[in-house]
Amino acid sequence: MSRVSIQTADFDLSAEVAALRASDHGVGAIASFVGTVRDRSEGLGVSAMELEHYPGMTEKSIEAMIDDAMQRFELRRVRVIHRVGVLQPGDQIVLVAVTSMHRGQAFQGCEFLMDYLKTQAPFWKKESTPEGSRWVDARETDDTALRRWGLDTRNAAIA
Repeated sequence: MSRVSIQTADFDLSAEVAALRASDHGVGAIASFVGTVRDRSEGLGVSAMELEHYPGMTEKSIEAMIDDAMQRFELRRVRVIHRVGVLQPGDQIVLVAVTSMHRGQAFQGCEFLMDYLKTQAPFWKKESTPEGSRWVDARETDDTALRRWGLDTRNAAIA
């Protein structure tokens, strides 16, 4: 099983978690995050979200952050799935799942990877609203979350 998948197809959380922990009896904790497309953003209705990425660079960037997370938090395994293409409100958009020996490490590793994905992974998001389409930028709160890990927008991106 690869650690990173960028795909148009949906994913099955149960199947992904089962594969992640398969035959690893040292796992004491599994933490996962599933992000979904919201139907509102900044006060406007959202009818669809379109995601684009830079093939090859996106996977390389995420793989580098997984390596960092595995060392920082002593993770055993990691799985990141990010969907691209046109998605509808309620659709699953991202999965981050990690295993470790202890829950604290799993929670921190999962959160660290999500903070990175929200700010530094080379994805471009466009929302369709009643007022037209608009590109979505990382929010200041996302940048603040990333800085607590000792990373910022100047040094987090891996090309």
